[in-house]
Amino acid sequence: MVSNQILQKTVDGLHEITGRNFAVIDPEGGILATTIEDTKRFVETARAFSSSAADSQSVYGCFLYKVFDEQHLEFIVIAEGESEDAITAGKVLVFQIQQLMVAYRERYDRDNFIKNLLLDNLLLVDIYNRAGRLHVDVDARRVVMIVEVGEDKDGDDLERVRNLFSGKTKDFVTAVDEENIIIVKELQPGDTYEDIEKLSGTIVDLFHSVPDRNVRVAYGTIVEEIKEVSRSYKEAALALDVGKIFFREHRVIAYSVLGIGRLIYQLPIPLCKMFIKEIFKEKSPNDFDEETITTINKFFENNLNVSETSRQLYIHRNTLVYRLDKLQKSTGLDLRVFEDAITFKIALMVVEYMNYMEDHNF
Repeated sequence: MVSNQILQKTVDGLHEITGRNFAVIDPEGGILATTIEDTKRFVETARAFSSSAADSQSVYGCFLYKVFDEQHLEFIVIAEGESEDAITAGKVLVFQIQQLMVAYRERYDRDNFIKNLLLDNLLLVDIYNRAGRLHVDVDARRVVMIVEVGEDKDGDDLERVRNLFSGKTKDFVTAVDEENIIIVKELQPGDTYEDIEKLSGTIVDLFHSVPDRNVRVAYGTIVEEIKEVSRSYKEAALALDVGKIFFREHRVIAYSVLGIGRLIYQLPIPLCKMFIKEIFKEKSPNDFDEETITTINKFFENNLNVSETSRQLYIHRNTLVYRLDKLQKSTGLDLRVFEDAITFKIALMVVEYMNYMEDHNF
C-alpha cells in the first residue's frame, strides 16, 4: 500500500540525517527504493533472506531486516555498514516503514468506508459501527464536493487536491470513478455556503497551470449527520450534470442554484418534445435568428424590464417593443406578461436540455 515514491522519500530523508545508505527490496527481489549505488548485488541475497527463518542478518558489510505487515512479509531493508550506528539506523528505517504501513492501512480503511458511504453500499447500523471503529465523528456538519478533472485524471491530480487538505485529518479526499475526485469536507460551526464557494474556487485555481485540465467543481447541500453524506454526494453529482447544460460558463456549481434546471433534467425526452410542440406548434426556438435570441436572453436577464433591456442592447425602446410584438405574433406568448414569460423561459430551457441530450447521444 505504501508507494515506491513514499519509500524513496523516507530512505532519502534518513540518508541525509545519518549519512548512511539504505535500500528497500520486495521479497521477490524488486528494488523499491535505494541510496546504494549498486543495489542489484543484494537482490539474490535478499531473495534468499526472505525465505529464511531469520528476522535480521549481517552479510557483505550490511545488515538486512524483514518488515512485516500483519505477519506477512512486505519488505527487506538493507542498511550499509557493520557498526552499532548502522544497526540502529536500520532499525529506525524498519520502524518508520512499519508506521507508514499502519497509517496507510488506516487511511485505506477510512477511504474504503467513505467510498461505500457515498455509494449507499452500507446499512445504517454498519455506518455507525464502522464510523465508531475508525473514529469518524457521526454528528459533524459536512458537505460533499466533486472535482471533475476529465478522463485523463491521474494520481498527480488526486495528490494535488489531497495536499490542499493535508493538514485537515477530518476531511476525506477520494475517487470513485476515472473522471472525478470526491471531497467530503467537515465544516466548522461558523462555516457557510460562501466559505464552500471560496474553497471551490481555490480548487479550480490549483489546476490553472496544468495543461489539458478544464476543471469544474460542484457541491451539494450541508448535512448534519454522517448517514446523510450520500445525499450531499448525489446532489453534487446532479449539480455537475445539470451545470453542463444550463451553467456552461461556470467553473463552480452549487446544487442550491440549479433551480428549475434540476427538474427539467429529469424529464423524459418524449415528454419534452410534446411540451415544445404544444408551446411553439410547428416552430422551435432553434429556428430563431441570433437577434431574436439575444433580445430574449437580455430581456430575461433584466427581469422583463423594457427600458433597461433596450438601453443594454443600444436600441430604441420602440424597437424592442416591436421585436416583442413580432415574437408574440409568431409564438402566441407575450414576454411582457409574467405567466407567458415563465412558460417561454421553461420552454427555452427544455430545448437547451433536448439539444444537449441529442448532441451527447443520450
